[in-house]
Amino acid sequence: MQVSNNISSFNVWKNYTNNVSSLRDSMSKLSSGSRINNAGDDPSGLAMSERLRTQSRNTAAAAGNVENKLNYLQTADSWMQKMHDMLGRMGELAVMSNDGTKSQVDRDILQKEFSQMQEEIVRIADDAGKFNGNALFDGTTISQQVGADGGQTFDGVSIDLQSTTATDLDGATGAGTTTWADLIDGTVNISTAAAAEAAVGDLQLGVDFISNKRADVGAEMKRMDQTLDGLRSYEENISATESRIRDVDVAKETAEMSKYNILQQVGTAMLAQANQLPQGVLQLLG
Repeated sequence: MQVSNNISSFNVWKNYTNNVSSLRDSMSKLSSGSRINNAGDDPSGLAMSERLRTQSRNTAAAAGNVENKLNYLQTADSWMQKMHDMLGRMGELAVMSNDGTKSQVDRDILQKEFSQMQEEIVRIADDAGKFNGNALFDGTTISQQVGADGGQTFDGVSIDLQSTTATDLDGATGAGTTTWADLIDGTVNISTAAAAEAAVGDLQLGVDFISNKRADVGAEMKRMDQTLDGLRSYEENISATESRIRDVDVAKETAEMSKYNILQQVGTAMLAQANQLPQGVLQLLG
């Protein structure tokens, strides 16, 4: 028997200390909901988790960019819808003016509304057509990052409704062709029957011109919809992966905590028993 060194008590104390430490770690994981609370818990898992977490945040930001672009395109399309409406009304006025039963006074009255429609289209193209201070119809190309990594950018369509040298409405070149600028500035008018007859054809070209621009916008909107769906799926998948690495399995960790809790209580009891062993020496003395 030994009195100075109680080896049994020391072994029990060592196991007891380990169990208390494990119980403390288990409680920390359950209370935080995270399996990795510091680098020592899982160094490689922490590194992978942080990379995935960064990817997830970047992807969410890129999705926000895409949503902004969709709103930008929807705004442009809404304004061009109004242009379509006005061009349609201008076509009606042109047909009404090309009527031999009408007097010049009648045509002058029709011209007043026709001119107002032209001026409103100009106002939209030059001033009203903006998104967050950015002009919609000045031909500017909007570039955005649409992915989580560098270089994942997209240059959008260019919509030019302001230039006085805009593309000829009929796609032809050379003198005598009608341009978008001609259509929206007193060059196309319905003040006479002959001018009204010519205006009907020009206005149809104008409708086709805006339709072509809207088709460009619509195609980009479809692309942005697909991009957004892809980003959302990517974000979901990497978040799920990051969660499996970093988040605690509550059921498993609860079982671990229960085990260490019982071992801690048993260790306390065994430590008390081990501390009683040296007292057997008194019986030899006695």
